[in-house]
Amino acid sequence: MVGAKKTSTARAGQEMRYTVLPDRMPPLKRAKMTAAQKAAADAMIAGPRGFLTGSYQPILRSPGLMRPLDQVGAYVRFKCKLELRINEMAAVMAARHWTQQYEWEAHCRWGRKFGVKQSIIDAIAEGRRPEKMAGDEAVVYDFFTELFANKSVSDATYARAKAQFGEAGVIDLLGVVGYYTMLAMVMNVARTPAQHGAVLPLTPMPQQMRIRKRAK
Repeated sequence: MVGAKKTSTARAGQEMRYTVLPDRMPPLKRAKMTAAQKAAADAMIAGPRGFLTGSYQPILRSPGLMRPLDQVGAYVRFKCKLELRINEMAAVMAARHWTQQYEWEAHCRWGRKFGVKQSIIDAIAEGRRPEKMAGDEAVVYDFFTELFANKSVSDATYARAKAQFGEAGVIDLLGVVGYYTMLAMVMNVARTPAQHGAVLPLTPMPQQMRIRKRAK
């Protein structure tokens, strides 16, 4: 998602330029869907979501994958026993880790609705540890920060998560982030645009932006 629509100054004599590139897998028109794609779309519409979500538009290319993935998503969104504030904070962390614009916009909105403080969202966006978190939020932040960095967690970090959420809760947390990680990978490859007309609601980390010399 890089180019020249949005510009920010990097340092004297240089600037960062980036823009949204065209959607590689835009929504399919129903008339062009296969029978299997129509069935998968209809199953999602008939489910708890009630519509075909934007994150599934590229996934619909593989209806065989979409049907079971939709069931996982329905569990994560509507049946998981984690508090929704914690569920959404984990989703926000996954979106930040993958710099996934659609996911970030959606889950910041849902996160605020279910009690994730804006100060926590802002800190995650900037890649720093939030200064003020509830105890369970700190456990979630430390657990996934360590997991993203080290591809596993230490005994101490695991023990804190288990004490806070129980073994089932730890698995559910991993399921939440694993699910949104998969959606993030799909949408990053498909270049799925953010919702509600947002261009880049989540600023890429500096290492994710090209630096060009400013024209003299």
